[in-house]
Amino acid sequence: MIVDMLTESVGQFGYLALFFLLWLGIVGMPIPDEAIVLSAGVLTSLGILHVFPAFVATYLGVVSGLSLGYVLGRWLGAPVLNWLGKKKGMNRYVDRAQALLDRYGSYALCISYFLPVVRHVVPYLVGIGKMTFRRYALFSYTTGLVWTLILFFAGNLMGNNVERLHAVVGMLNQTLVVVAAGLVILAAISYYGYTVWKRQRNQVPNTASLTMERESSER
Repeated sequence: MIVDMLTESVGQFGYLALFFLLWLGIVGMPIPDEAIVLSAGVLTSLGILHVFPAFVATYLGVVSGLSLGYVLGRWLGAPVLNWLGKKKGMNRYVDRAQALLDRYGSYALCISYFLPVVRHVVPYLVGIGKMTFRRYALFSYTTGLVWTLILFFAGNLMGNNVERLHAVVGMLNQTLVVVAAGLVILAAISYYGYTVWKRQRNQVPNTASLTMERESSER
């Protein structure tokens, strides 16, 4: 049971266990990140962990693990992609991550959080594509905060019902990926509407200026 394993790890290494278990997800830990974050929330409901330090350690573990992928992709480039492709079954996740980036651009960093394994691949790819760290952090860290909050406090509310852990992980992933995609589409529509409005607003003074110049020349 993941909760038992996490309890033992926390007993030995304290809150750092949460950080390193999530940070090591980048090298292919067999335990899904979702399960670890939910379990951390469960342990706070049982009084084994304090909410604030447990959440901070969990969030930092999530974003630092993914950031390591970004750094490796940015500084090592194509060899990282070749290494990923050699891992069993990873090619399909690389293809899904690339398709996500082709369709949604930077917003793929937001959606990928809700797709197991793909969330670890996308940072590699944007790093290889030389996305600036500032842009990466803007999309990844903000979404990571929301993702961690939802799962952590879902675990906290779930409490002793740990036997439902895997069912909750699957349900949350399916629900949240739809929500994330909807938010991305809404943001894209809002951005497009804003650019159209700004373009039209800039055209009005230009038109007025041309009219005044024409009237002046006629005089």
